[in-house]
Amino acid sequence: MDRRISVTLLALVVLTAAGCQGVDERARPQVLAVQPGKDAPDQESWNATITFTDSGNVTGVLRAGYIAKYTRDRFTLLDSNITVDFFNDRFEHTSVLTALRGRVDDVTNDFEARGNVVVRSDSGTVLKTEELFWDNKRGRVHTEDYVEIRSPTEEISGMGLESDQSLTHYTIARVTGRVRHP
Repeated sequence: MDRRISVTLLALVVLTAAGCQGVDERARPQVLAVQPGKDAPDQESWNATITFTDSGNVTGVLRAGYIAKYTRDRFTLLDSNITVDFFNDRFEHTSVLTALRGRVDDVTNDFEARGNVVVRSDSGTVLKTEELFWDNKRGRVHTEDYVEIRSPTEEISGMGLESDQSLTHYTIARVTGRVRHP
């Protein structure tokens, strides 16, 4: 082997070894291995719209900046400003929900919305909270968080809520607020 190549290789080995001494392992950035099919989603969509139907009739329309489906774990993550339009059993629009992010249980179709959650019913009622859960089997929304509801006749706030999806029949725990009489 050429003497210059040997000296160069030796110098590289010494510099590399010297550069690795004294490195605090905690200071090194940690790289998490993502195993396809285990940690990564099976499907991803950006700026997507999904229409939910029952016997060919629209029951909901979901829009999200990002959607990730995890088939093995049977859930779907929604992120980057989600919007869901809801329709009643007569397939009439009843309300729209907006939130920063959410999650759908792909088995039960239960849904949770988190971050600046706002529900506006077509009747003029507006619900604001930080997290809201949809129980698909019961057709009800609920939360244990602080909520504010404003309608043409009342302003109510409190901790905890259960309601139908159109926000016409609701119960709030630990209520504060006022009712305006026409």
